[in-house]
Amino acid sequence: MTACTTAATLARPVSSADADYLVFYAAGRQAQAVAAIAAHGGRAVSVEPKLGYVVAKGTGGAFVDTLARDAAIVGVSSDRPIGFASAAAQDRWAALHPEAGRADASARDQWAALRPGQGQAGVAAGRADVSAPDRRAALRPGQAGMAAGRADASALPDRPLSARPAVMPDMRAPGTRAAEPLASRQWDMKMIGADRANAIAPGDKKVLVGVIDTGIDGKHPDIAPNFNRELSRNFVTDRPKDPKGQPLDGPCEVKSCKDPVDVDDDGHGTHVASTIGSPINGKGIAGVAPNVQLLNLRAGQDSGMFFLKPSLDALTYAADAGVDVVNMSYYLDPWMFNCPNNKADSQRERTEQRAIITGMQRAIDYARSKGVTVIAALGNGSTDLGHPRTDDKSPNYPKDSQRSRTIDNTCLNVPVESNGVISIAALGPSGRKAVYSDYGIEQTDLSAPGGDSLDGGGISPTRSILAAAPTAAMRATNKIDAAGMPKTAEVVRDCHDGRCAYYQYLDGTSMAAPHATGVAAILISRFGRPGPGGVTMDAASVERLMYSSATPKPCPSPRAFQYKYFGQTETHVCEGDTAKNGFYGRGVVNAYKAATLAP
Repeated sequence: MTACTTAATLARPVSSADADYLVFYAAGRQAQAVAAIAAHGGRAVSVEPKLGYVVAKGTGGAFVDTLARDAAIVGVSSDRPIGFASAAAQDRWAALHPEAGRADASARDQWAALRPGQGQAGVAAGRADVSAPDRRAALRPGQAGMAAGRADASALPDRPLSARPAVMPDMRAPGTRAAEPLASRQWDMKMIGADRANAIAPGDKKVLVGVIDTGIDGKHPDIAPNFNRELSRNFVTDRPKDPKGQPLDGPCEVKSCKDPVDVDDDGHGTHVASTIGSPINGKGIAGVAPNVQLLNLRAGQDSGMFFLKPSLDALTYAADAGVDVVNMSYYLDPWMFNCPNNKADSQRERTEQRAIITGMQRAIDYARSKGVTVIAALGNGSTDLGHPRTDDKSPNYPKDSQRSRTIDNTCLNVPVESNGVISIAALGPSGRKAVYSDYGIEQTDLSAPGGDSLDGGGISPTRSILAAAPTAAMRATNKIDAAGMPKTAEVVRDCHDGRCAYYQYLDGTSMAAPHATGVAAILISRFGRPGPGGVTMDAASVERLMYSSATPKPCPSPRAFQYKYFGQTETHVCEGDTAKNGFYGRGVVNAYKAATLAP
């Protein structure tokens, strides 16, 4: 947890109308910032010198407006939800963020409504994952709910994909170990050679992987062996309603409204963790690095929203606890794009966006200085991040606050466009950039399988990424029946020794990022040296090896690639060359090469 020093408390009593703010100060200006807060009618509560901010209480917008003009202050943000990462209840999300991905009769209508010729891969919902198009780094919501029908792994044979997985150099030779029960469904692991890498370099138990997300189901049989409960932390408290009285997280499941560290009511974080490090144990699937330790560093609400401070706390804790690599499959709200000087925004809004940019950059810099490699999902908006024009999704909290505003390339999607972050684009099973995935010559560092249910004829969940799912989340979203049988083809049941566990197919750059995180864990396992937490490795060195071990992939020809679905055509233009381009970055992550790369 973050160690905060208590700031001097002012004489002014705290009003019931006071709100909480994160006040970021300029280098060396902590004392001046505390004094400025008091001078403008606020009260400093605590100071976080590692990241250079004060937690303060103040009354009304005037407090922020006057404080922001002080020379010691570089940004002020409300302590409120600023992000999504959800795989959360598909029904719950569908109401807030319509999305694509169902293979039933409504799928065509859903997609047509979501993408009326604007080139977006689905309404930018804000989660980092899920099924067919999620939205930006959080990605678009939920997966391809696809056709109904029971998908019990013990009863149904695997269905062939209508589009063959892209044949990467390491796919051709079979693995030397016995496959996990659902391995035949893991086209993603074959694409990056993880099935072969597992037998050579499965990862080291000394390597700690932090999943900054909605939580991890630490009791899932295909996660529990690698789950480190002692070092896991939950940095959020459930909020049943938003400031307008609208439902947010819903009723608290526990009296304290703070879920245990081995719970994930959403399912998004569990899916991410499973892809990184599900063990080889004769159950379900295997992750990219099946022998590393998984830590839940929860920063997302049950609703999928993310507060700024929990994200800062999660990164700071990761640095101090000796975590080696973190996965961030979400973006920070309430702004899809954070614009420090956009004339379309009020001074107060610009102040908040500067705080978000500044705060996350400081947290990332601090984490990297302590040997934490930071990997993030690029986003599911089907957007060229180097040429953004309009943001009509911000601010997205509280509900119904968004408006349309003109933006440019000075506006950043955080954290994926923060310095020092390795950003990951998503691929479908054919190897093409997924239709929903964001892209950009400046922004795309690497690419990895994230699933694309539309990559082939029709729509199919088996083109998505299969990974572990919490039973409670599957029940809450009505994806399994009272007897525990899957009600849709996007859910698979796997039973052993009288106990059944569930897995779900999801699409998104949220699903792509953990493949890269697993590769980073393999490299750290091989080349790291003894250090805090067990092993450590300079983040820049990990980044360099990830690039050198990737499989280069050129832009498609022609560069203006057309996606066709449901009678629509969408064109994305790839810039760059084979060494670095906007669709695939420096290449496709390659677990086998990472496992065999010479020192």
